[in-house]
Amino acid sequence: MTDTANTSLSRHPASAFSGGAIIGALGGLIGLGGAEFRLPILIGFFNFAALEAVILNKAMSLVVVATALPFRAGTVPFSAIADNWSIVLNLLAGSLIGAWVGAGWATKLRSETLYKVIAIMLVAIAIVLVFGHDAAAGQPLLTGVSQLVAGVVAGFIIGIVASLLGVAGGELLIPTLVLLFGADIKLAGSLSLAVSLPTMLVGFTRYSRDQSFSVIGRNKAFLLIMAAGSIVGTFVGGLLLGIVPNAVLLPALAIILLISAVKVWRH
Repeated sequence: MTDTANTSLSRHPASAFSGGAIIGALGGLIGLGGAEFRLPILIGFFNFAALEAVILNKAMSLVVVATALPFRAGTVPFSAIADNWSIVLNLLAGSLIGAWVGAGWATKLRSETLYKVIAIMLVAIAIVLVFGHDAAAGQPLLTGVSQLVAGVVAGFIIGIVASLLGVAGGELLIPTLVLLFGADIKLAGSLSLAVSLPTMLVGFTRYSRDQSFSVIGRNKAFLLIMAAGSIVGTFVGGLLLGIVPNAVLLPALAIILLISAVKVWRH
């Protein structure tokens, strides 16, 4: 069987939906969209080039985040987000610039270099997953001007990572909101979505200026089917939240990311 035939088989609608659902469920189990897990699958299983995979991942992340925000409104009302507008704006001040810069870097990097950058960032996400996800809300780490500056810097870094991986950045945003601003974990989840959506739109706009953006037009059906699977999986994972203890779940997911990082590095 030729490579083209293999690729066509792997991108079958059933594979796209199933892959999205499994990844969404993994993310939903820890309160995330799962885009960090989706990217290695797009590269390793669905055989997309690095930049194409990032752009497709970004498009799917946009769809998932746009639907997740109203889904969470029953738990965290929009008024709670509005009450914390200053935190959202603080992080956006850095993340919007970071998203533009990160997308610009991604379009200029050689494919081999981008694979390695993605692999390194997957390792970093795995580390944060284990050591940062169970952070407990309490007093803000910093206050006043120091907090403001730290928020902009953190937002900038998160914006770069989100653009380079095509993710929403919740894995980094939630610990930042909990530790730096002392936000409750449920509120942090919704605030992270409020920061992620405009951040991803900026990165998406920057990617639209590159010729690789045509991958979306060529794979519209695949994109929508996998995004639908991700939404269903995220919903199911959210229902199962808490069934698997974090002491088991988080290290297991971190190992998946580390294995994915090795495969992407060797790609």
